[in-house]
Amino acid sequence: MELHDVWFVLIAVLWTGYFFLEGFDFGVGVLTKLLARDRAEKRVLINTIGPVWDGNEVWLLTAGGATFAAFPEWYATLFSGFYLPLLLILVCLIVRGVAFEYRAKRPEERWQRNWEQAIFWTSLIPAFLWGVAFGNIVRGVKIDQEMEYVGTFWDLLNPYAILGGLVTLALFTFHGTVFTALKTVGDIRERARRLARSLGVVTAVLALGFLGWTQAEKGDGASLVAATVAVVALVAALGANRAGREGWAFALSGVTIVAAVAMLFLTLFPNVMPSSLDEAWSLTVTNASSSPYTLKIMTWCAGIATPMVLLYQGWTYWVFRKRIGTQHIADPH
Repeated sequence: MELHDVWFVLIAVLWTGYFFLEGFDFGVGVLTKLLARDRAEKRVLINTIGPVWDGNEVWLLTAGGATFAAFPEWYATLFSGFYLPLLLILVCLIVRGVAFEYRAKRPEERWQRNWEQAIFWTSLIPAFLWGVAFGNIVRGVKIDQEMEYVGTFWDLLNPYAILGGLVTLALFTFHGTVFTALKTVGDIRERARRLARSLGVVTAVLALGFLGWTQAEKGDGASLVAATVAVVALVAALGANRAGREGWAFALSGVTIVAAVAMLFLTLFPNVMPSSLDEAWSLTVTNASSSPYTLKIMTWCAGIATPMVLLYQGWTYWVFRKRIGTQHIADPH
């Protein structure tokens, strides 16, 4: 296996880690409207991800940086062609971080309510747009012989990509719901489990349609295995949730995300961005990659730094592992 193949796999792993971790805190952000009944319950939901949401976003920074260094042509074409949706995602992530930090800075109800609205929308919009973006990457976009995107913003809003956006939104919300059931106690925990049942069914229907469409258009034997694992894991997550096994439900919903993202990257390889105008103009792991020397240096750096980051983030989750409920929320003064 060549180094550019290795880095394609590593970038796939980084995106998978990002969607697994950021997926549930996007879902929790959406639940501030779908699940929380009052201000105290909204604070419970926000507190479940308060210690970890910013660490989860490190995976996005790492994935973007690795793409820039390992596949500069992929990075350039992706970020220029998808400029508007990616800019909107970036603005949402900035506002979302500010909302988490500023929400409790003033006691006025209107101030806190406005920041809670921001948390909801800046969780929902990226959860949808990431699916649209990856749907277009897999489907193929208008790339010319100069490796430049020559389509328009409206070309990105095709039925396949929109279905992909609905799948990521539903799947992340389901992932966040089972995480909420895992991290809370009392009435909010029970309602999260009930909500997960209905959300899981909707997610399963959407995911089955999207993965089936992808398999029919782009798939092979390996992608079929990944799609099957994703669907089976999602059904098993629903069963674990119904049985009150929140830990298993969360782990299995995570397996669903991992397998679904793996399927998308399996259908891509050896392309990184297929051209819908001419297959010969597609960006591949070969023509879009950096020099072997650059990839070699990156491999050494990643081998040293990655274990330290994983240990630190794992320690963070261990420290904040206990459940919380409304009884743990202090009365506002």
